[in-house]
Amino acid sequence: MTTCRLCDLPVSDAVTDDSVEGVFCCRGCLEVQRSLGDVAVSDTHTGESTTSIPEDAATTYFVMEGMHCATCEVYLESVANDCDGVYNAEASYAAEAMKLSYDPDTLSTETLRDTLSRTGYTASRRDADGTDTETDTLENRLIVGAALGMMAMLAYVVFLYPRYFGYEPLVALESEDSAHIYGHLAALSAILLLYTGAPILRGAYVSVRTRRPNVDLLVTTAALAAYAYSTGRLLTGHADLYYDVTVVVVLAVTAGTYYEGRIRSRMNGLLTDLTPLQSETAIRENGEVISVDAVETGDRLLVRAGERVPVDGVVRDGSGAVDEALVTGESLPENKAPGDTVIGGTVVTDTPLLIEATGTDSRLDRIVDSLWEVQTARSGAQRFADRLATVFVPLVFFLAVGASVLGLFAGESVQTALLTSLTLLIVSCPCALGLATPLAVASGLRSAAERGVVITTPALFEHVGSVDTVVFDKTGTVTNGEMAVSDVFTTDETTENRLLARAAAVEQYTAHPIARAVTEAAPGVRSDGGTTVPTDTAATDPASPAGDTKLADSVGSVVRHSRGVSATVDGMSVLVGHPDLFTEKGWEIDDALADRTESITTEGNVPVIVGWDGCARGVIAVGDEARDEWAAVATELGDRTVILTGDEGPATQRLAEHPAVDRVFAGIRPDGKAETIRRLAATGTVAMVGDGSNDAPALAAADVGIALEDGTKLAVDAADAVVLNDDLGRLPTVFDVAVATRRRIRENLVWAFVYNGIAIPLALFGFLNPLFAALAMATSSVLVVANSARTAG
Repeated sequence: MTTCRLCDLPVSDAVTDDSVEGVFCCRGCLEVQRSLGDVAVSDTHTGESTTSIPEDAATTYFVMEGMHCATCEVYLESVANDCDGVYNAEASYAAEAMKLSYDPDTLSTETLRDTLSRTGYTASRRDADGTDTETDTLENRLIVGAALGMMAMLAYVVFLYPRYFGYEPLVALESEDSAHIYGHLAALSAILLLYTGAPILRGAYVSVRTRRPNVDLLVTTAALAAYAYSTGRLLTGHADLYYDVTVVVVLAVTAGTYYEGRIRSRMNGLLTDLTPLQSETAIRENGEVISVDAVETGDRLLVRAGERVPVDGVVRDGSGAVDEALVTGESLPENKAPGDTVIGGTVVTDTPLLIEATGTDSRLDRIVDSLWEVQTARSGAQRFADRLATVFVPLVFFLAVGASVLGLFAGESVQTALLTSLTLLIVSCPCALGLATPLAVASGLRSAAERGVVITTPALFEHVGSVDTVVFDKTGTVTNGEMAVSDVFTTDETTENRLLARAAAVEQYTAHPIARAVTEAAPGVRSDGGTTVPTDTAATDPASPAGDTKLADSVGSVVRHSRGVSATVDGMSVLVGHPDLFTEKGWEIDDALADRTESITTEGNVPVIVGWDGCARGVIAVGDEARDEWAAVATELGDRTVILTGDEGPATQRLAEHPAVDRVFAGIRPDGKAETIRRLAATGTVAMVGDGSNDAPALAAADVGIALEDGTKLAVDAADAVVLNDDLGRLPTVFDVAVATRRRIRENLVWAFVYNGIAIPLALFGFLNPLFAALAMATSSVLVVANSARTAG
C-alpha cells in the first residue's frame, strides 16, 4: 500500500504536486514537505522494532512500577521475550511503561501482566483514581528505614562513637550488655537493608542478570561489604563496627529515589490513559457484537450515536455529524453521508451510521504508536549517574580490588587491606550524584507551581534551552476553543432577538457545536442550557417585546438535513443552515444577505442562514475567536512562530496574515504534526503549545511540550508542563524556571564529581577509614540538598 512521504500513513486519496516529489495523505503534509524538505532526524531510538511482527498480532501497553534505571529496560524485555507467544517487547524507563506485541490466541493481557510482575516489578493499568502505588510503597519503606536507622544511630552516638575517639561511652555497660547492643545493631541494620533497601538490592540483581553495571550494584556492594565486614568483626570479638555505613548508604539512596519517584509519578498514565479510548468491540449489521480484532476488511458495522467508530471505513447507510477532534483536531464535526470516509476513533454525534470497514486499525491506534515512539526516543528523567554507571562502577571495583591486592603484596594485614577496599567503596558511593538531579528538580517544580505552572516531567530540565521556534496549535490554544455567535445580520423588519429565537427553536434539537452556540446566544436560554418558553400567545407578534425574548410556543416536524435543520415553529416552516441548503430548497436569499454571508466566510467564521416561509431573513456569524494575549506571548518566546492545525480554510488564512506568525501549516493530521515538529527540531529548539488529544504526539516530540490546563487529559499527560487557568501569559515562566533548574542540576553534578575526584584518591592511599568515608559521603549529600533547596528561577 502507498504511504505518505511525510507521516507514513496509508494513502487512500493521493495528494500530489509536480513541484514536490512523493505522494501525500493530505494537503497539509505536502505543504510541510514543500517548506521543510527532508532533514536528518536522530536515529538514536525510533521506537520501531526490527523484529518481524505478524499482521494479526495484538498490541498492549503496561505501566511498569519499579523501573528506575536503563538496566530495568533490558531485564524486562528479556523476561517478556522469553515468554512463548510474545513477538516483541519494548520497555521505556522514561515513560515507565512497556509495549508488547503478542499472539492473542496464545496469551492474554492478564497472563502478560502476571509474567512481568516479578522481582519487585508490577505491571498494571493505571488505577482509576491515579494512585501511584509504587511511590506509596517506597514512602513506607523510607519511614520504616528512618525509624530503624534512628535506633541504630542512637546506639552509635551513645556507645560506639565515643570509643572511636578515645572516650568512655556516655552510658557505662557491662560486656554482656555491650554484646546485646551490638547484636541489636546487626539485627536493625539487616532489617533496614533487606526491607528499605529491597529496591536497591533488586536493581543490583538486575544489573548482574543483564551484565550491565549500574549505580545500584555499587550501592549494594558498599552496603553489603560494610555489613559483612562488621558482622565478621563482631563474631571475632571486635567492636570496630560499620553498620552505620550500611544505614546511611541505604537511607540516602532511598530518599533520593523517593524524591525522584514523586516527581515522575504523573508520567505513568501517558500511554495507558489513551488505550481505554480505543474501541474494543464492534457491532455487525446483524447486531452481532464482536471484538475489534475480529473485524475484517469489508465487514459492515453499525455505529450508534455517541459511540466511537471502531476502525477506518466508508459510510454505506445513514447521514450525520462525526466529531473528529480527537484524531484530526478539526474544531467542527464533519457531516457524513453515504460514500464518505470515516476515521477509526472518531465519534458519531447524532444519528447512527452503517459503515463498511476498509481496514483493521484506526487513526487512534496510530496515535498510540506515535506517542510511544516519540516518548521513548527521549532520555526522560534518567539520572546522569545511571548513564555513567557502565564506566564508573567497573572502575571503582577495579580500584577497590587492586588496592587490596597491592596492600597484601606490600605486607599489610588482611584487615587493613579489606578496610582500604571498603573505604573506597563507601566513599565512592554516588549518593550526591544520585541526589543531584531529583532534588534540584523538586526545587524547580515548587518554583514553577508557585507561578501557576505545573511541570510534569523532569525531561524538560534536561532538554530546554533557548527556544528558536514556538509552535501553537490553533483550536483551543490560539483560539478560545468554543464556537460562539459573533454577529447577527437581519433583513426587512426582523429583529436580531427574533432571528436568534427562531433559529434556536430549531437548533435546540441537534448536538452540533454551531447549533449549541446559536441556542446559547438566543434569548430565553438558561445558564444550564435549558430554555424558558413563556405561554403568552401574544408573544408570537413580532411587534410585541415578548416576541423577542422567547424561542417558540410550539415546535414540530423537525428534520435534520446534511447541512442544516428544518422544523415547524408556531405554524411556520423555519429553515436554519448553510447557504447551500437554502439554494437546494429553492429559498430566496437577497443580495444584501448574500454579500454579508460571503464576508462572514472570508473572515473565517461560519455563516448560519435563518429563514421562514420560503425566504431567508438573516444570517448568524459563528466562530472561534483568537485569544487576546497569544500574539504577544509568541513574540516574546521565540524568533519564529508557527501555527499547526488540523483545520483548513479562511480561519487559518487569517492567522497567517498576523505579523507575529511566521508560518501556518493547515490540514495536518496528528502523525503529520509529530513529523513536522521533528523536522523543525532538527534545525533548532522547538516548543509546542497545545490542548487536544490530537496534539499529544507533537507535544511529546517537541523539545518542550506545553499544554493548557483545560486541555484533554492525553495532551496534559504528553506535555512537559501544564499552564494553569489556561493563562498563556504564564508561558515564559516555563522557560525561566527550567533554565534556572538546569543550572542548579549542573552545579550539583560538578560538586559530586569534584567530591569523588578528591575523596577516591584519599581513600585509595589510606587517608580515610570507613567511618570518615561515610561522613564525607553524607556531607557531600547535604551540600547537594542545600544547593537544591534554593528557589529556582
